[in-house]
Amino acid sequence: MLLTPSVFPQVTPTKPATTQEKPKPETGAPTTEGNQNQRTQLNLLGQTDTSSGESRRNENVQFNLIDNNSLRELNLRVGTTATLVPEFQATRNFFGAEYGAPPAPSVHLPRTKIGGIHGSLFETHNNSIFSARAFFQVGSVKPARENNYGFNLGIPLTSRTYLLLDGTQQKVRGVVNGNVLVPKADERTPLATDPALRRIVERYLSAYPNELPNRTDIDPRALNTNAPQRINTDSASARLDHTINSRDRLALRYAFTGQVVNPFQFIAGQNPDTFIKSHQGRITWQRAWNASTVGDFSIGFDRTTSLLRPEKNAVGPTVNVGGAITGLGPPPPIPINRALNNFRYAAALQQVRGNHRLSFGAEVFRTQINGSEPDGERGIVTFANDGGRDALTNFRLGLPLQYTLAVGNTHRGFRNWIANGYVGDNWRASSKLQVNFGLRYGIVTRPSEVNGLNEFPFGCDCNNAAPYLGFAYRLSEKLGIVRANFGTHFGQIFPVTYGQIRLNPPGSFRLVVNQPNLLNPLGALDLNNIPRNTRSSTFTFSPDFVSPYTHQYNFSWEPTLTKYVRLQLGYVGSRAHKLFQMWFGNRAQNVPGIPLTNATVNQRRPNPNVLEGISFLNASRAWYDAGRVSIVLNEWHGISFDASYWFSKSLDLGHDYTNTLSGPDGRVATSQTEFEVQRDLKGRSGFDQPHAFLTRASWQTPKLAGAPRWLRGSFGNWNFSSVTLLKNGTPFMVLSGSDAPGFGNVDGNANDRPNLLDVSLLGRTIGDPDTSTQLLPRAAFQFIQPTAGAGTLGRNVFRRGKIANVNAALARTWTLRAPATLTFRAESINLFNTPQFAEPTRELTSPSFGRITNTLNDGRTFRFTLRVSF
Repeated sequence: MLLTPSVFPQVTPTKPATTQEKPKPETGAPTTEGNQNQRTQLNLLGQTDTSSGESRRNENVQFNLIDNNSLRELNLRVGTTATLVPEFQATRNFFGAEYGAPPAPSVHLPRTKIGGIHGSLFETHNNSIFSARAFFQVGSVKPARENNYGFNLGIPLTSRTYLLLDGTQQKVRGVVNGNVLVPKADERTPLATDPALRRIVERYLSAYPNELPNRTDIDPRALNTNAPQRINTDSASARLDHTINSRDRLALRYAFTGQVVNPFQFIAGQNPDTFIKSHQGRITWQRAWNASTVGDFSIGFDRTTSLLRPEKNAVGPTVNVGGAITGLGPPPPIPINRALNNFRYAAALQQVRGNHRLSFGAEVFRTQINGSEPDGERGIVTFANDGGRDALTNFRLGLPLQYTLAVGNTHRGFRNWIANGYVGDNWRASSKLQVNFGLRYGIVTRPSEVNGLNEFPFGCDCNNAAPYLGFAYRLSEKLGIVRANFGTHFGQIFPVTYGQIRLNPPGSFRLVVNQPNLLNPLGALDLNNIPRNTRSSTFTFSPDFVSPYTHQYNFSWEPTLTKYVRLQLGYVGSRAHKLFQMWFGNRAQNVPGIPLTNATVNQRRPNPNVLEGISFLNASRAWYDAGRVSIVLNEWHGISFDASYWFSKSLDLGHDYTNTLSGPDGRVATSQTEFEVQRDLKGRSGFDQPHAFLTRASWQTPKLAGAPRWLRGSFGNWNFSSVTLLKNGTPFMVLSGSDAPGFGNVDGNANDRPNLLDVSLLGRTIGDPDTSTQLLPRAAFQFIQPTAGAGTLGRNVFRRGKIANVNAALARTWTLRAPATLTFRAESINLFNTPQFAEPTRELTSPSFGRITNTLNDGRTFRFTLRVSF
């Protein structure tokens, strides 16, 4: 092929453009697309991709290890990447690739290079004695350690059979440091006078640590504290390759990954215990029909089980206190007990005909999801500013604004089929021009519930045609290559998305009571005998609910500046359609003759037969445009260097390509009213970062060939490397903090935004605890009147603090007895101990409004790796 691949290869989620050589990741295994896929698909904790400029996350920023939450957390903390795909391929789906998401992995096992006996052993150690204090930390760094160790081994069993084994373990032990907002000394006793109600409030208050605020310089209720955490991650795989004859090859692979998280609890029960297990099996038969035609035929089975359960000291319900103090957990979706099975069947044929490289194939997937996933079965108690009192006072009085409870049977077994067929051609039209084009066609059947407990209103999504077209043209040896690509790519309807139909009556009821009696929030309702006509929230899917899709396009020019230096100038854009969105209808209206209070919310709903009407729609869209320039210096006098800068803008209507609509994910952006939803929510995407810069550099010291042996062994052939990442912070929005009269529109949905009185604040970065309240003054906002409906403040009009992180490493490899080698690597993460500040408290009703009380990253640390290879 005369047109060489791009020297600016693509990246995995959250990674900026990379060079061809990548440092080792934290686990001690090579950084690969598959490793990053596993991290986000299984929601594994304790992983850090330092080669992308990522620093270690602050564990105090909680998210449930389920669905797309890990990917969303990465996008919000580190951001996405403007990614120019060199060429689309018929064999893979590139939905979300413009943001840095890797294409979906193939079912087929790739051919491996079979040799003699080879392998390696490694150990990576991190210890708190090498760590610096985080920005808000009080006192010394508490004891903590992390060990990652493992092996891989390749061994021939016969002249035709080769076995590959690998296994790793990660053990995290120690203490997590972080900030929480807790009651002050004079706020730790109940104000309720009823003895039974007082006991409930005492139980809630007892969940907070027996420590008083110690960071009153940042907030009167800020406590910096510590709590133990344990994470165990095990992974192992075995692969057998057998050459049947000169034409046929058989490959079998099994892989297991398991993680157990016993999380920190600054507040009793705030985080769930988590157990994740993943099994993956593959069998691939590869047949070379002739010198130009190769076929792959594979079957696979994937099984992932996820169990998230409340920690034994949890108080019971989820309790929200309007941002005045940290709420009590765990979050409402807990507990979750889920098993997801995927049966995969695939066939592919590649054929070379003259200047054409043709690809044909088909994939069929059978998805099964079983388990129980209630959303609010423990109850959700919401305290807010109401009745002339602040949220904390109402909390101590035991006077909630709202009580939500999900009851019923949510155990379901859903099934559906997905089928894809594709055809593609990579055509070398001339010595300078290469054209690639093709078509993917997909079918997604309507899900079914094995016991007939739910019926879906939407049918088969059977018209997913996804064409693509691209070319690469070599202008000259000096001017390099021009590339352009266009493609349509479809996402998926997640099982967890359609699985929420389980929350509908009569099998399940979601009850909402406003201004309840905390002693008996449901009144006379008997949970053991709920009438079928009980008023409940409903979850309704649109009859035309389908898979989202995106039109993605890019253009790039890659001139050669010198023998060692290459440049890339490029543009990438996309327009995403039919993204998932949740609309909240049947909200309380202003009805003449009925008082406009929280107590009358359910009375003022237009449909008297239901409470909140939640609709699942393809109502969101997204727009993305980015320009990127990259420069690469390859191996010049031992120096390698690459740098990338990209300028981008990402907009959406409230939900992006990662959204599943599950639990808090569906409420990440809720309109202020049920009218003009798209107009109200249009704004910057949650991961939007206009400016981003990444640079990598490495220097290999001379071998000192003429020096004495001891000098060569001590100082020759060392590798120094560094990664620097600079980015704008991601957006956030300000909320009123209460739906009560005088604060919100009293429609039963607490996502109101205030009026903005000072437009000069728009676009401000709030990234310094010393100036945050000055840059985001309370006086610049005004609560809305109940009859106003919505505030004038837009969504995501402010930004968190910047990302400025440097990782650096020192490594050397010694030859023990050829071919055995020993590699030592010392790495610093967040070398300059630079904090990445979280957003300030965003609820206007909170006494802490505008104050930054947390960071998104951890302090500087060092880790050390030894690897023996043979």
